[in-house]
Amino acid sequence: MVLLSLTASHRELDLDALERLSTGSSSVGRVVVGSCGPVAGAVVISTCNRFELYLDVDAPLSGDSVRHATRHVAELVAHASGVTGDVAARSFTVRTGPEVTEHLFAVASGLDAMVVGEREIAGQVKRALAEAREQETTSKTLELLFQTASRTSKRVGTDTELGAAGRSVVALALDLAERELPPWDGTRAVLIGTGSYAGASVAALRARGCDDIRVYSQSGRAEAFAESHGVQPVDSLVEALADADLVVSCSGARGRALAARGGTAPAGSAVETAASVVEPGEAPAHPPAGTRLTGLVGERGPEASLGHVLDAAALVRARERAADRAGDEPEPRPLVILDLALHRDVDPSVADVEGVLLFDLATLKAHAPAVAHDVVAQAQRIVDTAARRFEETRLGREADAAVIALLDEAEVRVVAEIADSVARLTAELAAHGEPGPDEADVDVIAREVRKRVHAELHDKIVDVRAKATAEARAAEAALVEGAEALTMEASAHRDADPSRRR
Repeated sequence: MVLLSLTASHRELDLDALERLSTGSSSVGRVVVGSCGPVAGAVVISTCNRFELYLDVDAPLSGDSVRHATRHVAELVAHASGVTGDVAARSFTVRTGPEVTEHLFAVASGLDAMVVGEREIAGQVKRALAEAREQETTSKTLELLFQTASRTSKRVGTDTELGAAGRSVVALALDLAERELPPWDGTRAVLIGTGSYAGASVAALRARGCDDIRVYSQSGRAEAFAESHGVQPVDSLVEALADADLVVSCSGARGRALAARGGTAPAGSAVETAASVVEPGEAPAHPPAGTRLTGLVGERGPEASLGHVLDAAALVRARERAADRAGDEPEPRPLVILDLALHRDVDPSVADVEGVLLFDLATLKAHAPAVAHDVVAQAQRIVDTAARRFEETRLGREADAAVIALLDEAEVRVVAEIADSVARLTAELAAHGEPGPDEADVDVIAREVRKRVHAELHDKIVDVRAKATAEARAAEAALVEGAEALTMEASAHRDADPSRRR
């Protein structure tokens, strides 16, 4: 078994490119396992700032075969997302062997996050494994890899100060919004979406003293979410926006709408209403009567044609109602909008509406605070140690196969020598007119033979294990070198394309 990962995140790509690449990500793992014979398992992590595929390949890989496997998987991703195969291949950083382990453990621990130290990613890594189980795409090796990653993340959280400050994308977004809002106990907030980020947003808002929280969902999940989280559901988004101070949008509707249509949008089409899309973890809702596909595909690709959950026209209507309600006041209260969805919920042109401030993921990335070097170093040491132990255990299993083969050979020898010894003793006793050896005599012979053979075997086992481990390390080193060359090539292509730079 060989571990192979294809990863793309905010570190390598701008968020627009990442958005395009990850469209249709929910089906990629199942498609890869179903169509690539050597791939025994796949787990996909898709969040607001990363898209990563972890593969368990049941075949020997060389540098060339890593290139071929990567290209094949990139083509599948391209088909699901609507980008070209070349764009998909150039977008990924390819890792094999121990580098896969080191990267995943760092991701799960928040060291590779847009907001370093955020704890939300730990839950997202767990959910990625759970989804792979549901889709029956995981494997024994990936199970162990992801479970160990979660344990490592927990240790980083408990043994360092990295997660102590409650750092997260949601917390950073609220920090930025706070400067433009009334006191939290007087802030009126509207959530768009009912997924995990919506739940985290409710908790973060309440922790700051905000109790006036309403939720809107296009898929009809607002009431259930409101009941379980103690907030108010709303049916009309425009009406809710008319007296809101803060909007937190995290439905990710556009990405799932495209994925629900099989990963590709019809040429020249756009979803004019997104009322049929699904929140994270929800069952698909049937499209309402009147849903139409119209419009044009823009230069950013098919996913750009999907309608936004909140557009400028709806916001203008809401602001007009707010102005009417303000009466003689000079102007309605300003509205702060936080778009936390990778596949933007909010039309960027909303920022042009008077009295509206829009913060999206790109804005948050630019304002992500630094973390003390010693805290990061301590967390990194924990990650490095856990990754090294995992790899030693995994390579030990590879060496176990050679040891088992040696033990099997020894057992054949033991059985043969016991039989020979019993036969000689039988002949000697018969020559003296005595009966053959009894069961106790045979047991004594068997113990002596096994003790002698196993004593002679010890040094051979040590040598075989060392040789098998060295061969496995050498093979993985060659794979890593091939993967690094492939990644450097892709990086050079990205650097040569100004439109793809971060």
